[in-house]
Amino acid sequence: MYKRKLYLFGLLSTFILLIALASAAISAHLTRTNLAQAQLAQSLLSEHQQLSSISYRLFKQLTDELIFGKNANQAKVRNKQQQIENSLNRIKSLELAQREALGLEATLGSVEDTDELEALIQGIVEEFRAIALSNDSTPLNQQQRLQTLLEITIDNQFREAINSAVNRQTGVVSRINASIETLNSSIVWFTISLGLITCPFILLGCYWLFNALYQPLTVIRTGTDAIASGNYHYRLPETLDSEFTDLVKALNSMIARLQEHEDQADAHRKHLEFEVESRTRALKEANNKLTQLDAKRRQFMADVSHELRTPLTIIRGEAQVTLRQAAASNEIYKETLETILEQAVNLSKLVDDLLLLARAEMHEFTVDLVKSDLHNLLTQNMALWQKLTKPRDLDLKWLANNEVQVLIDKDRIAQVLTILIENAHKYSYPDTPIVLRVESEGPNINVSVIDSGEGISSSDLQHVFERFVRLKRKGNGMGLGLSIAKAIAEAHHGTLSAHSTLGKGSQFTLTLPVLQDHATRACIWSPPLLQE
Repeated sequence: MYKRKLYLFGLLSTFILLIALASAAISAHLTRTNLAQAQLAQSLLSEHQQLSSISYRLFKQLTDELIFGKNANQAKVRNKQQQIENSLNRIKSLELAQREALGLEATLGSVEDTDELEALIQGIVEEFRAIALSNDSTPLNQQQRLQTLLEITIDNQFREAINSAVNRQTGVVSRINASIETLNSSIVWFTISLGLITCPFILLGCYWLFNALYQPLTVIRTGTDAIASGNYHYRLPETLDSEFTDLVKALNSMIARLQEHEDQADAHRKHLEFEVESRTRALKEANNKLTQLDAKRRQFMADVSHELRTPLTIIRGEAQVTLRQAAASNEIYKETLETILEQAVNLSKLVDDLLLLARAEMHEFTVDLVKSDLHNLLTQNMALWQKLTKPRDLDLKWLANNEVQVLIDKDRIAQVLTILIENAHKYSYPDTPIVLRVESEGPNINVSVIDSGEGISSSDLQHVFERFVRLKRKGNGMGLGLSIAKAIAEAHHGTLSAHSTLGKGSQFTLTLPVLQDHATRACIWSPPLLQE
């Protein structure tokens, strides 16, 4: 029942809408047509005015030619004649288009008058040429032929012809504008009339529909309030319009299913308890991991203590032994001081490494970025790195553009590459070369250190950049070098990655973004927490 009411209201609204759309489409078509005609008429009027201006300038130049000689304005005369010809062609084309759009009656005489105007202009030009070729020695102001041309042909005939064409086209423009104004007024009044007629029908239809819908909604709301209050014995009447029957049945069915939902809620609670227990186990596992991490930190502190104790013991021992000697020579003092200096340098390096990682963890790691030439940086440090890797060869393979500009802290990048090269020298087979390869990859530049060594297993490779990790390989370091290198790489908005194959060697790749018109600046890096 309610559906038929909606259909009736929809048909009425659609009919009114179709009338409005049809009116709008007709109005738009007529407006577009009138505007096109107005634009065409205005263009034709402008061409007539331009033709008049050019023609008079041509006649003046021809007159100057009679006065100053036949070669006085030849180039300008030819240019004006070409302009007149072009203007006449455009006028003819526009007049034909206007006649096709407005009809013969509205444009009577336009095309024919243009042909006569063209012939008149040609006749005037030819008369000027004839006077110039007549070689008449009579003064120009006394030549009857020239006076007739200027006063009768140009001032009377040409002026009347061009003014007639302009006045005729002005009238066409005025008629078209009046037609547009009339059409606009008609559209406005039609719109007002249509609104006054349709608005009462629409308001009455909406009021009728709202009343027809309000009563079923009131009944349904009363039933839902009863259900919400816990009255599961309430049933909605099924005597409403047929469109609401399914809704009423669904609500009545929902009441019967609420108890079933209560049972399901109990099952969900049990499931939630199981989930809580599972999460508790997960938290216990996380706690175990934290315990392991704490043990690792304690082991690290023990390692640090050991590393600090060794150089300090050596320094103290060397000093004590030397001081106990009653008459130590300068050579002995020198050897003692050299030993103490060596251990102090090692101790300072260890402290610097620990301080760097501590600053990185606290987001206070600072790098000074400057615009640098990567090729120059590598070539300048090759001699130092070659000394570190003696007696093996260190090869630089530059596969990128020689003028690669990057924004880096040169000392820190050199530190990263020194760490990678020292590791490659330490863990690769003797007498095998170490390759330093540079290649471009999109907006980045990759610097890879490649060795031919034992390689790293996949299980160890995923932990190689972690702090305090020392693989069971050669060397007795603290396991901080690669962590420091990775922190420096990330401080430059780059990455440090590792690839390795057991028995073939390893490749560590430093990826840096290529400079893209960035200014030189200092950057304070805020890195993510380093892996534990």
